[in-house]
Amino acid sequence: MTAVAGGAPPPPAPPVVVVGAGPCGLAVACALADAGLPHLVLDAGCVVQAITQYPLYGTFFSTAEKLAIGGVPFVVAEAKPTRRDALAYYRGVVRARGLHVRQYERVTGVERAVRGGFVVHTETAEGSRETAARGVVVATGYFGTPNRLGVVGEDLPHVTHQYREGHEAFQREALVVGGGNSAVEAALDLARHGARVTMVHVGEGFDRNIKPWIRPDFEARVREGTIAMRWNTRVTALRAGWATVTGPGGAEDLRAEHVYLMTGYTPSPGLLTGLGVPVDAGTGVPAHDPATMETPVTGVFVAGVLVSGFDANRIFIENGREHGALIAAALAAR
Repeated sequence: MTAVAGGAPPPPAPPVVVVGAGPCGLAVACALADAGLPHLVLDAGCVVQAITQYPLYGTFFSTAEKLAIGGVPFVVAEAKPTRRDALAYYRGVVRARGLHVRQYERVTGVERAVRGGFVVHTETAEGSRETAARGVVVATGYFGTPNRLGVVGEDLPHVTHQYREGHEAFQREALVVGGGNSAVEAALDLARHGARVTMVHVGEGFDRNIKPWIRPDFEARVREGTIAMRWNTRVTALRAGWATVTGPGGAEDLRAEHVYLMTGYTPSPGLLTGLGVPVDAGTGVPAHDPATMETPVTGVFVAGVLVSGFDANRIFIENGREHGALIAAALAAR
């Protein structure tokens, strides 16, 4: 569109607002750009905030090729990229693709505009803001909402739902709660850093999808006594320096100077329910068309792990990155 001679240029078209600057949200932005659609990515934290919360020396399960987005090659020296590799790569994607991203801007609500489209309400360190949007894609992931135990003492300073590195627990008593990859890797890392580790899990065995190359190492540590394993055991209370657990032998107190609750996360669909998008009570999956990722609310889409509901192991970067192309195609066809 061109401006009328002597008049002001037409206002820019409202963008499609993507809520969440994780890998899947960035993949949506790349697909929108490829389709010639204006976009804007908003995130309450930094670009790929969730990956910053990974263990400092963590390695991805997937190969770099399966984590690549937007046609930007992800080249690393080793077979599997590290946390540091991924942070550098996704920063590079934002630069190389010229993505429009506003960091540290929390979306507090979305409402329909009187003349069509949406108004996205946000908060920044400098105050509130409103942004007009043609459509909205919610790709908020799940790292902001950990699965809580709901026990006394869960909010004490020595208790955390995140694991960074084991140095802080050197020659101290560490309790790891959980039976998935995060718990196993945390227990192994703590043991390597000289912590005295106990791991408890409510199940009688590991969760599904345990990485095959870490299980033998963990089992060897249990056999040698470096890690004490308690199956069919749950934490019932926490207090400074101690944890009360209940297992097959009844209740007992364990020394626990550091407690790592590796119990996973659940996506929060609050923005969607505020817009009237139905969410299945049993699965936590927002109603959407898998061919377009559009919800029953026209112009509102979902992408990434949010689509998997309570089963966070169903959607990863590898398949969540494909949602962007579906969304862009649906919008471009209008």
